[in-house]
Amino acid sequence: MACARMKPSLLLPRIAAFALALPELAAATPNWPSWRGPLGNGVAPDAEPPVTWSESTNVAWKVSVPGRGSSTPVVWGDQVFLLTAVADTSAEVPAKSNDNPPPTPPPAEPGGNVEGRPRRRGPGGPGGPGGPGGGMVDRPTSAQKFTVLSYDRTTGRKRWEQVARVQVPHEGHHKDHGFASASPVTDGTHLIVSFGSFGLYGYDMEGKKLWEKDLGDMRTRNSFGEGSSPALDGNTVVILWDHEGDDFIAAFDKRDGRELWRQKRDEPTGWCTPLIVTHGGRKQVVVNGTNRARGYDLATGEPLWEVAGQTVNAIPSAVADAEKVYLMSGYRGSSLQAIRLGRTGDLTGTDALAWTHAKSTPYVPSPLLYGDTLYFWSGNTAMLSAFDTGSGKARFEAERINGLNGVYASPIGSADRVYLVGRDGTTVVAKRGPTLEILASNRLDDGFDASPAAVGRQLFLRGRENLYCIAGR
Repeated sequence: MACARMKPSLLLPRIAAFALALPELAAATPNWPSWRGPLGNGVAPDAEPPVTWSESTNVAWKVSVPGRGSSTPVVWGDQVFLLTAVADTSAEVPAKSNDNPPPTPPPAEPGGNVEGRPRRRGPGGPGGPGGPGGGMVDRPTSAQKFTVLSYDRTTGRKRWEQVARVQVPHEGHHKDHGFASASPVTDGTHLIVSFGSFGLYGYDMEGKKLWEKDLGDMRTRNSFGEGSSPALDGNTVVILWDHEGDDFIAAFDKRDGRELWRQKRDEPTGWCTPLIVTHGGRKQVVVNGTNRARGYDLATGEPLWEVAGQTVNAIPSAVADAEKVYLMSGYRGSSLQAIRLGRTGDLTGTDALAWTHAKSTPYVPSPLLYGDTLYFWSGNTAMLSAFDTGSGKARFEAERINGLNGVYASPIGSADRVYLVGRDGTTVVAKRGPTLEILASNRLDDGFDASPAAVGRQLFLRGRENLYCIAGR
């Protein structure tokens, strides 16, 4: 088990406390079933991956991944799943000039990751001055093969590959983004895959397609691209569809793709991933948003509550414990709201806000909720904060992590450690605690924007070109 030095009798109540507020998937802690892990908060409670590694040390295997994508590796049993988009040059289309460069920084995807090519940056890191915010949009010049990949967890051998669709995209994406940004989700019997405008799919664990749905074409802000990942609880799949057209949130049956409910929304383009929590015996879907963060009844889609106060481009996904849900955003301002669960209606300005904070919150990455501590980046820079969830007080705030040059990946926690992945190929491992204590800084030859996944004694890092399995010997 994770935290090997801790007695199981002490560890299990902590895991149970997390599970009170999160999906039934939380029972399957030996796996990493979705973008933010088995508890939906970035924690792998049963994992104990290595502290140190390099290209020549503690790399169990490394495989080249075709195409582009930044979905987090999803792990179940002996399989590791990835999504990618591979250019099909046999179906070329004319390149279009970019006569409308985006005036704002790039969006996030898979609930907060932006895939890109590491490069030298000016002050402020990604999204800041000199970063990719003033970059251009990549226009589609060929069809894309939207592809699902399965790798053997032990050896890295490719087990199966399925091309869900081949299509010329109707719009482009930011250069630090791609056409395969959402992460899949699985419960060990079904694998749910969203390519957004290019289809929602259900597969079995051996790659057999069970169903597919076409939800239409998104028109994203400044053609920045798509990236919200599906959420899964029991038989229910939840999809968020916020763009520059008609918005909605909808639920589907994982077994056959049948639509269960749909609710209209009024939001600009969004990239967060829904979080499913349980409170007072009722399951609800929590979604961050620029205009309003909201909670919906999982069974019916009925809106339960809403709250204003997030910034423009409210990208980070929510995290929750048994009593509160935590919402963050960090573009053109800073906002952190701790919302008491169980309330209904418009919560803006009410005592449902347990506490708030308005400084050094993340733009692209989502937070890590590890026990009673929230870890989060400042913007997309390598400046880390840790806040006590009960009091809302900083344990440390906006402390620079030397060795990291820009961050898109969300932090994860396991074995009383916090794993911090930078865009330039460096991962810093810190000790969990009230002060910032660095244990190791590890460099690989690839660059990383996808969030990591930890299972057992393994750490999976999806890079720009490769998938790494880091494991002690």
